[in-house]
Amino acid sequence: MVSTHATVCRDGKDIEVPLKMLVPGDLIRLGAGDMVPADVRLLVAKDLFLNQASLTGESMPIEKTAAAVSGANDNPLDAPNVCFLGTNVESGTATAMVVCTGDKTSFGSLASHITGQEISTSFDKGINGFTWLMIRFILVMVPAVFIINGLARHNWLEAFLFALAVAVGLTPEMLPMIVTVNLSKGALVMSRKKVIVKRLNAIQNFGAMDVLCTDKTGTLTEGRIVLEQYLDPDGHSSLKVLDYAYLNSYYHTGLKNLMDEAILKHEELPASLNIREQFRKIDEIPFDFIRKRMSVVVEELSGLNILICKGAVEGVMELCSFAEVNGEIQAILPEQRQHCRELVAALNGQGFRVVALAYRKMPGATDDPVYTVKDESALVLLGFLSFLDPPKESATAALAKLASLKVDVRILTGDNEIITACICGKVGVPADRFLLGPQIELMNDEELTAVVMDYRVFARLAPIHKQRIIRAFQRNGHVTGFMGDGINDAPALKVADVGISVNSAVDIAKESSDIILLENSLQVLEQGVSEGRRVFGNIVKYIRMAASSNFGNMFSVVGASAFLPYLPMLPIQVLTNNLLYDFSQTAIPTDNVDADWLVKPRKWTISELRRFILVIGPVSSIFDYATFFVLWHFFDAQHNPALFHTGWFIESLFSQTLIIHIIRTNKIPFIESRASWPLTLTSLIIVLVGVWLTISPLATTLGFVRLPAAFWGWLAGILVGYVALTQVVKNWLQKKYNMQ
Repeated sequence: MVSTHATVCRDGKDIEVPLKMLVPGDLIRLGAGDMVPADVRLLVAKDLFLNQASLTGESMPIEKTAAAVSGANDNPLDAPNVCFLGTNVESGTATAMVVCTGDKTSFGSLASHITGQEISTSFDKGINGFTWLMIRFILVMVPAVFIINGLARHNWLEAFLFALAVAVGLTPEMLPMIVTVNLSKGALVMSRKKVIVKRLNAIQNFGAMDVLCTDKTGTLTEGRIVLEQYLDPDGHSSLKVLDYAYLNSYYHTGLKNLMDEAILKHEELPASLNIREQFRKIDEIPFDFIRKRMSVVVEELSGLNILICKGAVEGVMELCSFAEVNGEIQAILPEQRQHCRELVAALNGQGFRVVALAYRKMPGATDDPVYTVKDESALVLLGFLSFLDPPKESATAALAKLASLKVDVRILTGDNEIITACICGKVGVPADRFLLGPQIELMNDEELTAVVMDYRVFARLAPIHKQRIIRAFQRNGHVTGFMGDGINDAPALKVADVGISVNSAVDIAKESSDIILLENSLQVLEQGVSEGRRVFGNIVKYIRMAASSNFGNMFSVVGASAFLPYLPMLPIQVLTNNLLYDFSQTAIPTDNVDADWLVKPRKWTISELRRFILVIGPVSSIFDYATFFVLWHFFDAQHNPALFHTGWFIESLFSQTLIIHIIRTNKIPFIESRASWPLTLTSLIIVLVGVWLTISPLATTLGFVRLPAAFWGWLAGILVGYVALTQVVKNWLQKKYNMQ
């Protein structure tokens, strides 16, 4: 009962059939208000205007005709004799032949681009890369520990259990929790900033994003038509032009278009004109697509009737014999007509849509007069009205802020290059070069990848062009975001590392997005970028801490296993140490991130992580070996394995917990950068728990003994040296390899 039907001519009769029953070759009838049910070729069309916003994102209707097209069209959506599924008829009638239905339509091809396997983003690739890095370390270290201990002590079961404990120790098992809590906390913070996160891993991509592609309409602009100027024939501002335009739109009873609505936004005029008392509507000559104008006739208090005509510039100017400038009515000379055409051309060149306004005063009649098209003659040209989708006031500041965060904004629009250049100029985006949809159509993916970085503005794009541009940026090594709100944006939203939409977007765009903005504003976006970088900063802290510390400990285990006559640490002690260290890092999601970390995009760099682990890890081993030396030579640990185990357990726990505060910042810890109080408190608690375990009732079960008082002095010296050397090596790494 509620399915959508189309009017089809079959066997000489017009019948209503469900859309799914249409087949290529069917003849269909179209009328005002109809949705185009398939991709069709027009056979007959009368005053047919379509809204193609669902495919192009542009709100202005486009005229379609049945005339044959000579040569191929650059953009299929611009073909004047073809209508597409998903568009709707604003006005007029047509008969058309069905060419494509279902998945084979242009609309259907959009669906095929947004379904299928989920695409791996920058975050997914980074996590996978780190996981395989740790697996490789485990595959090298664990067999080495097993073989060395088995050969040294000939107890292969003990060696196996110890190697198993080492494998657990090497594994950053808190990674899923740290990542999830960090992302969830970031999502909550971003929700307070009117940014809703649909996919948690998009937060890191948000922070890593270094190229943001965005549509023009509704993002840089208000997304609505505004009356910008009301000019006399000489190009000077004229309130009389505005007044007469308001009277025309106010008394117009037909379907009001976007320009009428923009004029009627001047709600102060009814009072200033005193419309109800000063004017009375006499008649109306409605709009039609042949004349491309409409007129209303109103009566003044003086009894004169005024015919006010508004419409396409050329059509109205042909009817004008006079022009009014500064209150004086003069006959239009050829030079003045040329000047008016140049004025309109200049306005069009700035991206304005221009209509002309003219009038004619006539004596009032005693009975109700009837006015016709013939009365639209010998008019007085009053001036011109220019309309524009204006740039947002916040756009310029937001773009500057994104630039300061090293996010490169690129404009992708279906609109023409003239209007796009005008808007870009007003918001400070360089628009001296364009890459147009027809040019992209002639390029293969390799050619597009080679030139895409040279352009900041892309115009006259079809939906598939946007998708190809996003992939070209990604092939150039950029983490690319895309912001869009229309059906035509869905394919690009799907392939972007982070797809961004707004709450007012169509459902299919929101479904394809990772992040939804409650406000269609680049300023909201900028806040989200900063939060994404903060979240990623805390994730990287954990990975660096856990991986380098665990690697260092296991490096120490391999060395100790080679010369000790017993296990360097019991398996249960390895696991207890690892568990306590993991607990000490649970507060990392609450930690502060240095301001200089937030100023540029941050990406996964597995090579940097590997280098950091391989350099910082062995630094801890140096002081582990120093601890072994002290325990062996000053505390007779060669005859007391429990003392050795306890001493190394304490030194390892203290050094690992302390290193959290060294690695969490690129600055000098405790002086230039301090951890959050939850992280500091957690570190202190874990250290105290570790000390307590060595003297608690659990000490015997865990294999611990009470440490001599002198050991604590040695431990203090070892820790001071460890912190100092780690800070020096960390600074050297940052300077030599320009590490993040």
